[in-house]
Amino acid sequence: MLTPNARTTAVNAALVNAMLAHADETDDVDPVTKAHPGSVAVPVALAMAEREGRSGMDVIRAVTLGYDLGCRVLNALGADHVRATHRSAEGTSATFTALGAAGALAPFDEREMRFAISYAAQQMSGLWSWVSDEDHVEKAFDFAGMGARNGVTAVTMVQAGFTGVADVLDGPHNMLQALSANPHPEEMVTTLGTRFFVTETAIKPYSVGYPIQAAVDSFLALKKDHAFTTSTVQKIVVSLPEDGARIVDNSAMPDVNLQYIIAVALIDGAVTFANSHARERMSDGQVQAVQRRIQLVADRGLMNPDAPRSARVEVTLTTGESFRHFTPHASGSKENPLNTAQVAAKARDLMLPVIGARRTETLIDQIDRLETLTNVRELRSLLGA
Repeated sequence: MLTPNARTTAVNAALVNAMLAHADETDDVDPVTKAHPGSVAVPVALAMAEREGRSGMDVIRAVTLGYDLGCRVLNALGADHVRATHRSAEGTSATFTALGAAGALAPFDEREMRFAISYAAQQMSGLWSWVSDEDHVEKAFDFAGMGARNGVTAVTMVQAGFTGVADVLDGPHNMLQALSANPHPEEMVTTLGTRFFVTETAIKPYSVGYPIQAAVDSFLALKKDHAFTTSTVQKIVVSLPEDGARIVDNSAMPDVNLQYIIAVALIDGAVTFANSHARERMSDGQVQAVQRRIQLVADRGLMNPDAPRSARVEVTLTTGESFRHFTPHASGSKENPLNTAQVAAKARDLMLPVIGARRTETLIDQIDRLETLTNVRELRSLLGA
């Protein structure tokens, strides 16, 4: 087992940190593909930049390419098609997210990059069976750790002199043919250089599954306006797009359980990292009593590509009064973005208990000025537990 100050390979570091980035639902999400590029691109870029002694600006470029490549590959394959064939779209895109981030820091010429793409393509995998994971461990591997490992492995193999196939994207038996019955290869380059997926992904204000985010926004807005309590609420009806509702309907994991999250939001008045991950509270009598008043509706009418993770919440009081709130775009989405202070506040809440106040504030300041950092290795002393 690694100690907090252990050193390891870039492959291992990317694997471990990517799993940790997704394991507690603190990572961002691309609302269109439903991929989680940040939990892959950032750990991979940091690991490779530390290995290569690269700058903060190099990391920014690598992360940007990682987001683009992972999301574009999934659009080329068709995210819905991937899921329809029982495969994990998130896991499928993660390997190419990692390839982009790691490859940008190698650096490679065209021939070497072609080989790295091929080694990454050979490793693309992931089953939709992650939905049965009750501990968020294998899910974290499927969504982030596996892809991070694959991408860094591909890049470091080519750095070591491995040769490979130079036309895996458009040659005989190519990746797109193998992984999609209806590929759209043009999606790999459409608006390339003008559209950047890193600007489109949604940062979660709450460390819970993304299908729950808009529901929490709506519920807390209603609670603020009408000041209801556990004793005055008779029923809560939450309507989500059908695909998202299936994921969060009474899940075994508290942070991916809609009914549990709304129950603690009513009892505590807020959704925090602590209460959203308090598995022991799932068996608490008060929480369970509130959960029984919460109904989740899987609404096909909310399956809107322009607002893929919306939510409608209706609260009925014991007096018979009812209030409704609809959130088309959760806070943190590109349509409803967080500001820098709000992002820092979330990071502060996550980091303070682990690394303390001084290092937390120093690290936030360093990341705010990442483009000025000469060598990413300077962050080492701030990142350890």
